[in-house]
Amino acid sequence: MSKTASAQTVTPELRQWIVAQAEAGCAVDAVLQSMRAAGWNEAVAMDALETTLRTHLENKGLSPDAILANLAACQPEDPAAQPAVPDLGLENSPLYVDGGDRRVAVLGVMALPRVVVLGGLLSDEECDALIAAAQPRMARSLTVATQTGGEEVNDDRTSNGMFFQRGENELVSRIEARIAKLVNWPLINGEGIQVLQYGPGAEYKPHYDYFDPAAPGTPTILKRGGQRVGTVVMYLSEPEQGGATTFPDVQFEVAPKRGNAVFFSYAQPLPGTKTLHGGAPVIAGEKWIATKWLRQQEFV
Repeated sequence: MSKTASAQTVTPELRQWIVAQAEAGCAVDAVLQSMRAAGWNEAVAMDALETTLRTHLENKGLSPDAILANLAACQPEDPAAQPAVPDLGLENSPLYVDGGDRRVAVLGVMALPRVVVLGGLLSDEECDALIAAAQPRMARSLTVATQTGGEEVNDDRTSNGMFFQRGENELVSRIEARIAKLVNWPLINGEGIQVLQYGPGAEYKPHYDYFDPAAPGTPTILKRGGQRVGTVVMYLSEPEQGGATTFPDVQFEVAPKRGNAVFFSYAQPLPGTKTLHGGAPVIAGEKWIATKWLRQQEFV
């Protein structure tokens, strides 16, 4: 998963995350291990750690020598110790995967970011039923407020939406069980399905689904089930134009084909996972999607 140094940029967000880990008492080798697991080139990660920690400690009037000395002792990460994440069993490049009650087509696979495009995850009848059940409860979409741990209206997200409770009805339970089977992840680790409606001009600008570790509200959010580690976006209707799910870091987009879905996972809450993504503006028509986020532990 490693990339060359020239292919990676150390962002202010990454530096903030490094400082947050240090302030939380994480050992330098543990932070480096997390960066490696997220796909960071070791040379880039080492340089980012050294410069960030040195500047941070010097600004506090402390000597950085003791902490930075630990960098020399950092060993390559044991692959077996990498965090578990949801994923599909795609050994031997199958054309279809088992969703328990439905065979689902594999239309495209990417390693970094880990993206799998799925065909026919939902039937036409299931798409229509989700829209019908959601319509009476639609309201302006909110985003998680990582500064407070609550929710807020965000100008980057101009859709209407609602949440089903996990297992709220037979239709929701059936789809949740199918997703859990496909991505080999406990059903109870999933958030409730969110249904979103995008009219002409509506979009969701590029963002990460994991919760920013440096944000003050994140510890409160994580109490409900830990970090998000995977996302499934299901397309319930097709706009006439626009509305693709985009991955700007790798210049990849998924067309919003009714019944299809895109799955992606992220082992660490870091930009190095390349999971920056967005919902491109709808140019004509209307787009309905259903999103399922997966957590590290049971979501309560």
